[in-house]
Amino acid sequence: MSIYRAITELEEKNEAGAICTIVRSQGSTPRHTSSKMLVYIDGSFTGTVGGGELESRVIREALEVIQSGQPQYLEYQMADPSRGDPGVCGGQVEVYVEPILPKPTLVVIGSGHVGKAVAFLAKWLGFRVVVNDDRPEFCNEEAVPGADQYIPTPMAELPERLKITPWTYLVLTTRGVNVDIVGLPVLLESQAGYIGVIGSKRRWSTTRGQLMAQGVPVEKIDRVRSPIGLELNAETPEEIAVSILAEIIMLRQGGDGAVMSA
Repeated sequence: MSIYRAITELEEKNEAGAICTIVRSQGSTPRHTSSKMLVYIDGSFTGTVGGGELESRVIREALEVIQSGQPQYLEYQMADPSRGDPGVCGGQVEVYVEPILPKPTLVVIGSGHVGKAVAFLAKWLGFRVVVNDDRPEFCNEEAVPGADQYIPTPMAELPERLKITPWTYLVLTTRGVNVDIVGLPVLLESQAGYIGVIGSKRRWSTTRGQLMAQGVPVEKIDRVRSPIGLELNAETPEEIAVSILAEIIMLRQGGDGAVMSA
């Protein structure tokens, strides 16, 4: 398979990777300018930038680039391994590593009034939207128009039906503590980039206590953000959805939520 076809398939599957390109090569080197390698999130790869220790180092850097989302420019001397060089060819290699990141997926778990509003706004903001609810009548195109995928199963079964990655944002707009304490433990084992639970501080305190009583590790529970959203004094489902998505955008972009005019 050509590397360009591999990149196309990666994007079609909405998965992450990094394209590594030799942008400059001087002297004797294993590969020359424009050689490319596509690195997948599991460390496997297509193409090559030279093999051996050089390629191993580039793969390690590529995996970090995938996680950070920031491209890197790498320079290597290929002369003296005793001083840390990745080879003895005698040349110099410069590699540009660029992330290919998937479109972020927002999963609405519990599609009542707020969940429906969150799904609508997330779609408008460019997220891939997945709706999950254990009640089939609340989890379909008629109930929540415009979502990309509907998964009418209990929350605990969600990871069996959906690949959850660091670019997946889980928003629990569920109908109560009893639903959350059953479904959350398995979600806390996932790689989700965000797990938020709607409700008051009292509701979350109750949920947290019951999860701890079940033996769920505190460090896992601490992944949860609850109550969710920025403080906007929101009241309607639509206003609450704005609050929730504002928090997610803030976290994704590294903002702090402060008033810009202050």
